[in-house]
Amino acid sequence: MEAADRNGALDCRLVRVTGRVQGVGFREACVRRARSLDIAGWVRNRVDGSVEAMLQGSPNQIAHMCDWLRTGVPGARVASLESKEVPRPFDRFTAFERWPTV
Repeated sequence: MEAADRNGALDCRLVRVTGRVQGVGFREACVRRARSLDIAGWVRNRVDGSVEAMLQGSPNQIAHMCDWLRTGVPGARVASLESKEVPRPFDRFTAFERWPTV
């Protein structure tokens, strides 16, 4: 993470992506992209067909990740992206992981 981010400038966002985003490698690509941007958190499929991600990083990192999520992988068709700020009552995530479907 960028030096300023380690010193406290940290956003936490819960993002839900809908459309054709399951079965096309979206989660794995999301993990790779988040790690390349030095974002911590997780991504998982939802039984309703959406993909949900918890993102922790600087406002700039989160903006870049959300821009990517609006398109995703070539086989995906993103219909919408919902993003809401989440208060941080918990410790920072240390990595970005793929979680099981809920």
